Amino acid sequence: MQTHRSLPGSSRPPAGLLQSRRLNSRLQPTQMRRPLPPAMVFTGIVQGMAEVVNVDSKDNFSHLRIAFPPNHVEDIKLGASVAINGTCLTVTQAQGEVLNFDVMMETLRATSLGGLQTGSRVNFERAAKFGDEVGGHNVSGHVHSTARISNVEETPNNRRVTITLEDPKWMKYILPKGYIAVDGTSLTVGEVTADSFTVYLIPETLRATVLGIKGVGDKVNIEVETQTQAIVDTVERVVAQYLNKA
Repeated sequence: MQTHRSLPGSSRPPAGLLQSRRLNSRLQPTQMRRPLPPAMVFTGIVQGMAEVVNVDSKDNFSHLRIAFPPNHVEDIKLGASVAINGTCLTVTQAQGEVLNFDVMMETLRATSLGGLQTGSRVNFERAAKFGDEVGGHNVSGHVHSTARISNVEETPNNRRVTITLEDPKWMKYILPKGYIAVDGTSLTVGEVTADSFTVYLIPETLRATVLGIKGVGDKVNIEVETQTQAIVDTVERVVAQYLNKA
């Protein structure tokens, strides 16, 4: 490890360290804030529900027109990122409160967006800006797997929902008390089995997101938490290297 040393017989730190201290002393607190993590585009805090007003399917993509509630997209620009049910899409046209998106075939295959119809309700979240509060967790908008709601249990204060993954290989990244994004909604994982997990939805989540209108059999998009994925993959790689040497 490199250390800073003074000249013999001197208590004065080196010039480079002094320059660094002076620079930091001139920075205001707002200038010293850490930038958003590179992988972060969204926070998992759904800003509301929007309605699909038209679906125009082509040979290799689908053209979506989605109407947003008032005062949510008035300043949006072409090329902006918006998460629709947790899937990062690019705005291709804006007409008042209606935005257009082109969804490629691979996205339609890998997410639940291929099942959207006129009148479908969807979660939305606009891309995070520097300085925004991260009330949920880092969400990239890249769906890892789709899943089905396999059970719903009503309780006095919340709703217990069991979700079964259609691709169980992602279950190793879903841990009790960890984070998960379901249709773009940041949630805390409850119980975990070999191919499913549970979440507990409070009344506000049921009111503000599509999870309040979805039931058993409905498809949802799943994005695992990226830091958990990185840790699990690293541990697996290190253990494999150790076993190979044994």
